[in-house]
Amino acid sequence: MPNDQMPARFQLIFREHYPSVLRKITSLIGDRAAAEDLAQEVFIRLYRNPPEDLARTGPWLHRVLTRIVYDHYRKAGRMNDLTEKQQHEALTDEQAYPSNEAVVIQSWERDVVRGVLNKLSDRDRQALLLKEQGYSHAEIAEALQVNPKIVGTLLMRAQSRFKKNMLSEEAMEQ
Repeated sequence: MPNDQMPARFQLIFREHYPSVLRKITSLIGDRAAAEDLAQEVFIRLYRNPPEDLARTGPWLHRVLTRIVYDHYRKAGRMNDLTEKQQHEALTDEQAYPSNEAVVIQSWERDVVRGVLNKLSDRDRQALLLKEQGYSHAEIAEALQVNPKIVGTLLMRAQSRFKKNMLSEEAMEQ
């Protein structure tokens, strides 16, 4: 693409993808202001180093935003797993002030789940986390760069491996 067309093309891509990028980052970090800063970083990288095939901009943006979010957690020293955030959001009002025993159990469960997730391949872990966050099969396929027809099978296999690892982890604890 000639350089004189790049700003106009970039504006179109920005308008099309910014809301989705911002929504994904916000759901991952839970801080709208920080998410806006990180979304800007995603589009600065796009502008400076666009993918060769602009038709694949969506998956490229997802990979970049994933890396930027991971970097955000690393830099901030908050390598909390996404599952911890999800568990926190899932608390009901009656669980808002759990007993000390419940806190210990929840902490242990988080550690176990985090350990089991870390034993999975990156693709399995990312597929399960995206599904848990409510992404559609089409969005998961785009993010993982796989055929949408195999996402269901991929998720079932990842869940099976997760359950198998979870069972072996529980057996080791006893």
